[in-house]
Amino acid sequence: MRTALLLLTIGLTLAAITQCQKNGTKSPVSLTGATWAEKLGYPANTKVLILHADDMGMCPEANAAGTALLAGDHIQSAAVMMPCPSAADFLAWYKQHPDEDIGLHLTLTAEWKNYRWGPVAHKDSVPGLLDPDGYLWRDVPDVANHASAKEVETEIRAQIEKAKAMGVHPGHMDTHMGTLYGRPDYTAAYLKVAAEYGIPAMAIEFTESVVTRFRAQGYPINEDMIKYVGDYPLPKLDDFRGAPDGDSYADKKQKFMDLVHALSPGITEIIFHPSVETDNLKSITNSWQQRVWEAQMFTDPDMKQFFRDEGVLFTNWKEIMKRFRERTNS
Repeated sequence: MRTALLLLTIGLTLAAITQCQKNGTKSPVSLTGATWAEKLGYPANTKVLILHADDMGMCPEANAAGTALLAGDHIQSAAVMMPCPSAADFLAWYKQHPDEDIGLHLTLTAEWKNYRWGPVAHKDSVPGLLDPDGYLWRDVPDVANHASAKEVETEIRAQIEKAKAMGVHPGHMDTHMGTLYGRPDYTAAYLKVAAEYGIPAMAIEFTESVVTRFRAQGYPINEDMIKYVGDYPLPKLDDFRGAPDGDSYADKKQKFMDLVHALSPGITEIIFHPSVETDNLKSITNSWQQRVWEAQMFTDPDMKQFFRDEGVLFTNWKEIMKRFRERTNS
């Protein structure tokens, strides 16, 4: 009996493989490995990085720096803030450069003192997202204290639909100032919308070390949020970091190298906010110097040699989703 069942199982498996070959498709490969890098077919024990520019569309200075870094193949990915005044200009550039990896920096806050924006959705549909001046709240706690998960979902859908109406299907999406991880029900809405649209979200595998680190930073990672992320069906990152600030350009560059050197193997996205130096940028944010250095840092020959010496591989969300679909026949 066991022999007959074994032969039947082998026969069914071979038949399935043959049918896949006839249909021109591959049989699925299981997502196995200690990290998402291994699950997606990257070499074991390798650091795989996404150098990712946030805040595209915030202002012309951000657009100028980000597009130059992308066009020069110095970085792998960027995301645009749809409520901001220069979003349309950035998306117009992207439509002329469709091979780039561009997503949405889903935006629920407007943090600067004098440079503000409101929601994409009609204000009557998201009153909890509005501060007394009619703009998005400046701080994540204010959003969490006033806006419902339904309003958050309404706004992030509106931002996606606005991009699509402008002729762009976002390649991924993430969260400005981490707001969508500011409450577990926000996270649930974010990941639900991502799965529905088939747009990969910036989601991190919640290992014990990751949870401990982000809880220490103030994120309310409870069992509900861990379950939402665990059930999320699209690829995840193994780690997520921000470029450290520095007291000088040399100090900033060294801190960034130290960060990368200390990373564990796996896929890590590192975010930063490149901008070109202008008086307008200085009037918007007191972080202008860090942003200007970040526009410079990834073209620096020292940094490029450092990446080679570290054996770093680079990827982006387009490549991640390509590998995921190949392995899941999705």
